[in-house]
Amino acid sequence: MAEDRVTVDVDGRRLSLSNLDKVLYPDAGFTKGQVIDYYARIAPVILPHLRDRALTFRRWPGGVRSNPFYEKNAGRNAPSWVKTAKIAGGGRGQSDDVNLYPLVNDVPTLIWAANLAALELHVPQWKVGPRGARRNPDLLVFDLDPGEPASIVECCRVAERLRDLLEADGLRPYAKTSGSKGMQLYAAVKTTTPEDTSSYAKAAAKKLAGETPAEVTAVMKKDLRPGKVFIDWSQNNPHKTTVAPYSLRGRDEPTVSTPLTWDEVAACTKPAQLKFLSDDVLDRVDEFGDLLGDLHEDPVKLPRAR
Repeated sequence: MAEDRVTVDVDGRRLSLSNLDKVLYPDAGFTKGQVIDYYARIAPVILPHLRDRALTFRRWPGGVRSNPFYEKNAGRNAPSWVKTAKIAGGGRGQSDDVNLYPLVNDVPTLIWAANLAALELHVPQWKVGPRGARRNPDLLVFDLDPGEPASIVECCRVAERLRDLLEADGLRPYAKTSGSKGMQLYAAVKTTTPEDTSSYAKAAAKKLAGETPAEVTAVMKKDLRPGKVFIDWSQNNPHKTTVAPYSLRGRDEPTVSTPLTWDEVAACTKPAQLKFLSDDVLDRVDEFGDLLGDLHEDPVKLPRAR
């Protein structure tokens, strides 16, 4: 059976879009065409968080009930105008494993990714420099992952404590949901080595875990996590990625990793309060703009881990 295809012009680039009526989120009846429409409409606020970062796609061509896969290479079938960065793997780029990462810097490339059913867009905390070199990290990230029966509510309480710690060090923390169970905190930083952010984040996570070991853990072992919030500091490793702000998630419904105000974090008493679908997020952007709009402005020199 031949694919249904339509050719469109996106900012002067020709794209062939396929299977727009295919339902990718069966529980919500959400189609591939709606995925593409979401990314087209969210482009003005998502692109600044993707620009010049080596993206990893998480793709669901068969829909969210099928098995997804991660893709780091742009692929031989990518349009010639898709910008890429040839980067070796490993924390310092010392691996023999080299990938041609896509750089999603414009609307046509974003729509191309959406047409691949790349529902989730994952980014590192560093940018690509001249000739494909990795720059040092410009973002500090904490990934807060609740172990059942803990939820995003408990993550919010830990996030407030992390905010106070970061602000005491002169940093400006921002919060967003993961679009799944947990949330992330970010701060723009200046660093001198690829390891700076990991060292700082690990020390901060261990400090909070030491203060309240019944509520927080800084250890990845799953048997230590039930009922606690795991502060995953390892997301700062240069070879790891975190779901981008405004990215869809491959859940039962088209949930989105959504920027939050600190008032929303403080007011959260039920997980449903911080669950946002694609339409909710588009409405929020219409009302508030990008709540992470100044995240990358005025980065602060990262203090030494303590």
